[in-house]
Amino acid sequence: MNAIKRFGSAMIVPVLLFAFFGIVVGLATLFKNPDIMGSIADESTMWFKIWSLIEAGGWTIFDHMELAFVIGLPISLAKKAQGRATLAALMIYLVFNNYINAILTLWPKTFGVDLSKGVENLTGVKEIAGIPTLDTSIIGAIFISAIVIWIHNRFYDKKLPEMVGIFQGLPFVVMIGFFVMIPLAFIVCTVWPTVQDGIASLQGVMVKSGFVGVWLFHFLERILIPTGLHHFIYTPFEYGPAVVDGGLKPYWIKHLSDFSSSAKSLKEAYPYGFLLQGNIKMFGCLGIALAMYASTPKENKKKVLALVLPAGLTAVFAGITEPLEFTFLFIAPYLFLIHALLGATMVTIMYLFGVVGIQGGGAIEIAAINWIPLFSSHGNTYIAQFIIGIIFVVIYFFVFKFIIEKFNVPLPGRVPEDGDAKLYTKEDYKAKQGNGDNVPSDASEYDTKAIYYLEGLGGKDNIKDVTNCATRLRVTVNDPSLVKDNDYFTHNQMAHGVAKSGTNVQVIVGLSVPQIRDSFETMI
Repeated sequence: MNAIKRFGSAMIVPVLLFAFFGIVVGLATLFKNPDIMGSIADESTMWFKIWSLIEAGGWTIFDHMELAFVIGLPISLAKKAQGRATLAALMIYLVFNNYINAILTLWPKTFGVDLSKGVENLTGVKEIAGIPTLDTSIIGAIFISAIVIWIHNRFYDKKLPEMVGIFQGLPFVVMIGFFVMIPLAFIVCTVWPTVQDGIASLQGVMVKSGFVGVWLFHFLERILIPTGLHHFIYTPFEYGPAVVDGGLKPYWIKHLSDFSSSAKSLKEAYPYGFLLQGNIKMFGCLGIALAMYASTPKENKKKVLALVLPAGLTAVFAGITEPLEFTFLFIAPYLFLIHALLGATMVTIMYLFGVVGIQGGGAIEIAAINWIPLFSSHGNTYIAQFIIGIIFVVIYFFVFKFIIEKFNVPLPGRVPEDGDAKLYTKEDYKAKQGNGDNVPSDASEYDTKAIYYLEGLGGKDNIKDVTNCATRLRVTVNDPSLVKDNDYFTHNQMAHGVAKSGTNVQVIVGLSVPQIRDSFETMI
């Protein structure tokens, strides 16, 4: 389970890039639409050409998703020499696809794929880095990258005899992967066409499941957030082949112009109700934030507003919900269950009223690839979305306010502050650890927090490995009893909380977690 959690968190590294590129393509689609922009968007104008140029750059991540995941995973999962692990993963993935190309070229009848017909004339194949190969999507990329990471972690430090010492490290990892890919390529050529048929069948099931499948998808996506396993729910839909080849997000963005000019309703043109969880972040988290503020005693309202306002705005506009959700998750987990139930129900009702699209992020991303390019032709759908969303803001507000007050949930501002609590300084760290000489005298905010977390996690000797997702520092410790409680990490807003599951510990940091991880790794 710990390995699965680490793997899920690692997938966030390439995923973080998709929001920016999606917004770029969405805006380009908007500004090239003559129905919205008028004659300035005619194909002969400089305006159209400039935005076509920008759009071409925006498609980069979607056209090369496999490479993004192959390269992104080692950054988080390689235990050392992440840069070399990344190069090894890229080289071995290209070797793997070259093997598949050679196998299908040499034995086309045996495997039922004749590449000589051209990639554009065949289904289930594509070009990856210029190599015609089977379209294993991000599933294949993640699988190959995981194998390379395992080889790297196991053999990178292997000591070879002096006469072949030149092959130690990176070359040795690539050499092992080179030969491992031969049988694996044959297996994939044999098995993958059957897998593709299964994926096509799954697509039919998901489409026919209607609102039941939509509700279940969004409930699981939300309820699994504390475990970090929610990545495994949405990633196969958003970037993988669970519903359509290549993933729903690239499919949606590719067809934005068609949806904009279509006389059909959005739900007719695009019948998939998945990846609407951004509505939970915008409307649900807004209702929760208001309830937390309203249920706070008058004398503490200003302090709680300073906590809830940035956390709520981050959830609404950026789609990062952990700072708000984890504020009540550790104190009253049943509130998180209610949150997941209400959120899934809200999204399902929206879907029944025709709301579809790619709405997994915050308001900024949703506006760029949904509301702005499509409102002129599908405005009634989005008006219904906002009406339903506002109704659920009210529902969330009253449900959470009632429960918080009825059961006296000890959220921030509702319990007396611990007068002895204080922010740990570098001097405190030196006094306790006795090795503060390794800490730079001009320690940044990131260094200070890294020191504080390291102390709370039991010191550097208690750290086995570390990685991160979008907002959480994920650490595997040797002795979980040495990890301090949630109050330690949340005092003075050093963190939003800590989640423990055996030796797996997650410190909820916020959007600065990549920088803090760098400082943390330097400390250890």
